[in-house]
Amino acid sequence: MEKKFNANEIKLIAIAAMTIDHLTWVFFPGLQTVWYVYALHIIGRLTAPIMWFFIAEGCHYTRNIRRYIGRLFLFALLSHFAYDFAFGIPFLPLSTGVFNQTSVMWSLAWAALLIRICSEERIPQWAKNISILAASLISFPSDWSSIAVMCPFFLYAHREDFRAQARDIVLWSFLYASVYFLFLDRAYGLLQIFTFLTIPILSRYNGERGSWKGMKWFFYVYYPAHLLIIGILRIMLHGNISLIF
Repeated sequence: MEKKFNANEIKLIAIAAMTIDHLTWVFFPGLQTVWYVYALHIIGRLTAPIMWFFIAEGCHYTRNIRRYIGRLFLFALLSHFAYDFAFGIPFLPLSTGVFNQTSVMWSLAWAALLIRICSEERIPQWAKNISILAASLISFPSDWSSIAVMCPFFLYAHREDFRAQARDIVLWSFLYASVYFLFLDRAYGLLQIFTFLTIPILSRYNGERGSWKGMKWFFYVYYPAHLLIIGILRIMLHGNISLIF
């Protein structure tokens, strides 16, 4: 019988993959294309689509969407300092460019807000269109950029249709990969294509949360905490250098 995963189990996969990816950055700074380093980063590509998917699920299942969105923005604020410390990025956004200035949590918070706005029938379509543009622009400097806004938005719109959701993951990841490949770094651009490896995992989602109710709070604590440890390791091993471009 085919194994099915609940939400807690899939989130644990994301946490493990994320930790492997971040440790790889600190032990092998920059994107090294040695096969085993690249393979470890490929494992890390499992994380982002799982986050996108469960933002869409969270917006659907939450009992209080306003509190959910507020919690995400608070989490994004705290994670900004942990993320920048981890990878050697100045805390002041845009001081070193427009890419990777803050964590993906900033984009995910805007994704949830955008889902809320566009789900409200009383809001006119023109205002929703402006909200989509605004959310994409303001999230552009974060990790995974505005892709981490738009993909959860479409995943929410396509709930109950996993084939459409799988296409969303592939298409938005391909767009992100193309930008990096054409304008920044070809090896890093190609790396993003491997987000498709998440699709077989998400296809086995059984729609259940899992028995442990503490997973939500565990992730909220684990994400910034592990980044602080990454930052300490960075300083100990390399000094105050940047680990990513």
